[in-house]
Amino acid sequence: MPAGCQVDFYVLADSAPSAGHLACRLCLRAWEGGHRVTVLAASQEDARHLNELMWDFPIGRFLPHELGHADSDVPVAILAAPDTVPADRDVVVNLTGDAVPDPGRFRRLLEIVPADTRLRESSRLKFLEYRRLGLQPNHHDIKAF
Repeated sequence: MPAGCQVDFYVLADSAPSAGHLACRLCLRAWEGGHRVTVLAASQEDARHLNELMWDFPIGRFLPHELGHADSDVPVAILAAPDTVPADRDVVVNLTGDAVPDPGRFRRLLEIVPADTRLRESSRLKFLEYRRLGLQPNHHDIKAF
């Protein structure tokens, strides 16, 4: 596994904006940094919701994105799990309850941990899985942004 894969867990506090808003912000920062991003949503409904959020985020700016990955020129692709992340992407934002398979093929893997404590167990399991694979995930507490 390439040593260059950086895994970051963003743990949302109850007072923080939604996981979708944080995903939009992370995608914007990655795109501005010249990266090609895939966001993995838990369902088609969640993917459509995130697509709608990205049309309005951030206010006064445009984040080029698409639902699906038909156009490889679009910097941000929103996929519903279990779609496969295209090989041309180097950053993955994971909003699903499952670990991303073969994370070493990406430069960055960004895991968003929901504020709801009932939903956090899957994030703990993902953290352990990435450690088992030899990665050293970072932890960030997100109270606001």
